[in-house]
Amino acid sequence: MILDHKRKDDGLDKAARKAEIKRLRDMLVGQQQAIREAKLPVVVLLEGWDCAGKGNLINELISEMDPRFFSVKSFDRVPESEERYPFLKKFFDVLPETGKFLFLDTGWMEDTVGKYLRREIPKEEYERRVGSVNTLERQLRDNGYVLVKLFLHISRAEQLTRITALRENRDTQWRVSGDDLWQQQEYDRFLKTYGKFMEATEQAAPWHVLDGESRKKALYDALLAITGTVEKAIEAGRYDGSPMEQAFPLLGHPSQKDADLTAAISEEEYKKELKRLQNKLAALHNQIYRKKIPVVICYEGWDAAGKGGNIRRLAYPLDPRGFDVIPIASPTPGEKARHHLWRFWTKLPRSGHVAIFDRTWYGRVMVERIEGFCSENEWKRAYGEINEFERELTDWGTVVLKFWIHIDPDTQLARFEARQNTPEKQWKITDEDWRNREKWPQYEEAVEDMLQKTSTTYAPWYIIESVDKKYARIRTLQIVTDALEKAVEENVVRGMKSGKTKEAKK
Repeated sequence: MILDHKRKDDGLDKAARKAEIKRLRDMLVGQQQAIREAKLPVVVLLEGWDCAGKGNLINELISEMDPRFFSVKSFDRVPESEERYPFLKKFFDVLPETGKFLFLDTGWMEDTVGKYLRREIPKEEYERRVGSVNTLERQLRDNGYVLVKLFLHISRAEQLTRITALRENRDTQWRVSGDDLWQQQEYDRFLKTYGKFMEATEQAAPWHVLDGESRKKALYDALLAITGTVEKAIEAGRYDGSPMEQAFPLLGHPSQKDADLTAAISEEEYKKELKRLQNKLAALHNQIYRKKIPVVICYEGWDAAGKGGNIRRLAYPLDPRGFDVIPIASPTPGEKARHHLWRFWTKLPRSGHVAIFDRTWYGRVMVERIEGFCSENEWKRAYGEINEFERELTDWGTVVLKFWIHIDPDTQLARFEARQNTPEKQWKITDEDWRNREKWPQYEEAVEDMLQKTSTTYAPWYIIESVDKKYARIRTLQIVTDALEKAVEENVVRGMKSGKTKEAKK
């Protein structure tokens, strides 16, 4: 896309444009009520040049809107070396509920282009992030979000004029940063890269380039783009995207049919291995903290399979300051009103920390699928969205481990009855557990689909046979310690290669 700063005449004189701005503002206010009724969330992304007036434009856009139903978010420029989460997390964190507007004062464009031109990320990572942006925007569209992308454009001469005016005023000098001055010097490089970025990210939503040299014209064009896009969305109704046809590096296994439910371990061997593996895990936890390796451990499984006891043995040797166990229940109203992965993006661990999920995002393709809590399109599309989510995590350097804790129907029945007949354990058994048991064949089919469609080379599934709970605990600890040991070794090798590269450059 070629960015052109030459002003285009829209045929409106000053009075006519003023009248049109008022009309469009009134229309935008009316659309707030309409999107609440249609349950549409709207994201307005405003990117553009430093000193182009992005903050002022957002202020003008929201001036007549009901503040209860919109929010404005901006992001500080954080050096890549200080980022503690995956690239897309901060953008998922701020997603609005259905029926509300979100205005972003810069977002994924600036975070990608700026860091690339500052040489904080290499070209390969820049290109990967362009792909991540396309994934984000497509997922938003497919999950019913209305996305409007605006770019506030000014010429190099105009940017210099504004920077100079700000610096000459003692009260506004602080508003000009070193980044602003550097961007002015590197204007041509930014111009070229901004254009390429916009060209590469128009798959899910088009870019609207605004003439930032005229504040009123920029406001008029922005209002026109927002109200026009929202009006079309209201007329069309909430979009429900189709399942994706994307190739992921699937392992093609495991399968519940291959599980050996007779696997067991003696009490003596269990105690010996438990102590050895927990000591090893404690040491590895210190190493991943020091090397800032994030870890996400996912537990799914049959009711009464032993997830809780398994998690306790895994968590026991970990430093409590460096891990969280996150139980996942039915989504709250606020969670239901957002992208289905939102509540998991917001709970991801910082680099160097461990998050253990007791139930996960796979509820979308199991309980929500079987109980009819989402449409067929939504749960079928979720396989690809989940694979993309986990790829984002592993690309960031996260160790992702997924355990299906497996038992047979007879074992489950025996454990259900034991819980029911033991007063201090009765809280563990509910009417819902019995109802779910009646749907065992449906869940078995859904689990098999999940294992086959989401066990990838970067985030594989492990079936943990748990008729013997002690065996299951040891098996899980073995897999976790092996994976963390491998991650630490790979981190050391990457560091050595990076050091050699730096030495060669010197």
